Amino acid sequence: MTQVTPIAADQEMASDALIERLQWRYAAKKLDASKAVPQNKVERILEAARLAPTSSGLQPYEIIVVTSKEVRERIKPIAWNQGQITDGSHLLVFAAWDNYTVERINMMFDLTNSVRGTKNEGWENYRNMLLGMYPQRAAEVNFEHAARQAYIGLSAAMMAAAFEEVDCTPMEGFDPKALDEILNLRERGLRSVAILPLGYREADKDWLVNLTKIRRPREQFITEV
Repeated sequence: MTQVTPIAADQEMASDALIERLQWRYAAKKLDASKAVPQNKVERILEAARLAPTSSGLQPYEIIVVTSKEVRERIKPIAWNQGQITDGSHLLVFAAWDNYTVERINMMFDLTNSVRGTKNEGWENYRNMLLGMYPQRAAEVNFEHAARQAYIGLSAAMMAAAFEEVDCTPMEGFDPKALDEILNLRERGLRSVAILPLGYREADKDWLVNLTKIRRPREQFITEV
């Protein structure tokens, strides 16, 4: 009989807890404006997004944390007047690089070398391969690639929020150009991709809160080969 070690048991409990939180979460339609998410929880959600994997480790996006009520009031009209934007205490804006440039690629490779304190020939060859490929592509192609990486970070933030029992609502329903202008993103070489309000559900005013979560059954969703 296989014995379960205390560490393995703890890991299984943590995994079960995460699944329970993911079953608990939903895209909250009404957030309680009187309840703010504690900063330590916000920091853990942001750290989960920062630690998310990205293609070639380039991290080609940034997160803008909007807490200013005034700024969020300006964002709300260009986002279909969705109340979560102003009722939540924090609004995370995921903004992707508008292009892969030589400077940006070198910045990440140099950072890796600096942190690790060494240079690796294979790693430098990989740098040169990317330098010979990415900057030569159309900027829009590079932006679309970077945007897909931002969605990985968005997913990590959502899972972390669920684990922290913080409600969030991922949104694409906004005018990216208008949001870029409000936050001066284009001047920073960034373009908004998705937004994520954080807060706490106002259950008695949210029509969605008590509805059963619907997902396809495993046999219709997963194929094993």
